Amino acid sequence: MSSVEEFRTEIRDWLRDRLQGEFAGLRGLGGPGREHEAFAERLAWERHMAAHGWTCVGWPEEHGGRGASIEQQIVFHEEYALADAPARVNHIGEQLLGPTLIAHGTEEQKARFLPPIRAVEELWCQGYSEPDAGSDLAAVRTRAVREGDEWVVTGRKIWTSLAHESQWCFVLARTGPTAGPAAERRTRRPHEGLSYLLVPLDQPGVEIRPIVQLTGTSEFNEVVFDGARTPAAHVVGAPGDGWRIALATLGYERGVSTLGQQVGFRRELEALAALARANGTAADPHIRERLVRAWTGLRTMRANARCGTEPSVAKLYWSHWHRDLGELAMAIRGADATLAAGESYELDDWQRLFLFSRADTIYAGSSEIQRNIIAERVLGLPKEPRP
Repeated sequence: MSSVEEFRTEIRDWLRDRLQGEFAGLRGLGGPGREHEAFAERLAWERHMAAHGWTCVGWPEEHGGRGASIEQQIVFHEEYALADAPARVNHIGEQLLGPTLIAHGTEEQKARFLPPIRAVEELWCQGYSEPDAGSDLAAVRTRAVREGDEWVVTGRKIWTSLAHESQWCFVLARTGPTAGPAAERRTRRPHEGLSYLLVPLDQPGVEIRPIVQLTGTSEFNEVVFDGARTPAAHVVGAPGDGWRIALATLGYERGVSTLGQQVGFRRELEALAALARANGTAADPHIRERLVRAWTGLRTMRANARCGTEPSVAKLYWSHWHRDLGELAMAIRGADATLAAGESYELDDWQRLFLFSRADTIYAGSSEIQRNIIAERVLGLPKEPRP
């Protein structure tokens, strides 16, 4: 493997040369609140990347990756963002499920699922949250019952990103016993009896219902399982070991790719500062102060990410910073920010930023849960009383 700077030059040159012609129009497209933009074209772009060895760069070479070091992975995500390349469509498979299978999957599971993830031939979504079990993940009620050589899955998952574009879903389901005396059920730890299943979506017994968001788009979905089936061998880890596997996946979710996310944040802040100068609001001392606070916050965020800060601290920090940036954008835009561009509810980038960033403090672990994790697991404070 080349040095970090050689690696930087290699990926920078490749992106410069390839983001032209048929792919030139994809620059800057996609991302949170904008996943509907040119999805098929972005999928073609990512398959083009796979054909040239630029997907799954951090995976070990024996699994089709480049075996890139942490420093090289950071460089990859930074250069990808700096090139204004389109948002990735295979993030959940490549960054979440793939590393989980490499660490915890069987050899048969690795052979079956890793190659099509690397080639971007199969897309994945995450089946964790439910209508009554979002931040409290241990309260999931989706059930999976073993029938012969299959698991039969029944339940509902919600806020399932890009389920309508995916072929597979990794599902946290309850496979342990639920019967027994009430006293016994009360003493059982809620995360016991959960299993981590790999479930195909293109089958009878699966219904995907798009959820219309404040932005008017529908990248989130509700997924209803009504007797959906998956082979018995498609459980990662042992049955009942799903909590440990699910936590491992959540750890990968907040990996080095967030540094690329910060490049996008910086660009948003720079564009917002330029808008404030152009429309005169930068002359307002209060607006100037908020812009400065945003700038120092971004520097703090980057320093913490490079120092390997506890993932819950990083998630709590960036989500509130980005939500505040959306509110600042509305203050700089002024009264015009309250009006859509046309009758078809056309939003500009600042309106979309404001509306979608309201979800930042909720998805991928709500702020309330992150604060509890920091207090209890990092600071060692007494646990919050639970019923």
